[in-house]
Amino acid sequence: MADQPASLDLLERLCAEVAELEKSQSDLERNSWMVVHRHRHGMFPSEYDIREIDEALYLALLAYCRS
Repeated sequence: MADQPASLDLLERLCAEVAELEKSQSDLERNSWMVVHRHRHGMFPSEYDIREIDEALYLALLAYCRS
């Protein structure tokens, strides 16, 4: 899957998922990575999951959640 610019709607939706995870474990970078992983692969990563994620989406999500 090629990295494509994230839409505002997608960022809002994913940021809401990150906010839910932040309620139980405050680690924005990790939670953002997990949400992007679930978005791409359909599930949260397992302990040693090394599948790629959309790095551009991950960075855009981090920036959006921090703003």
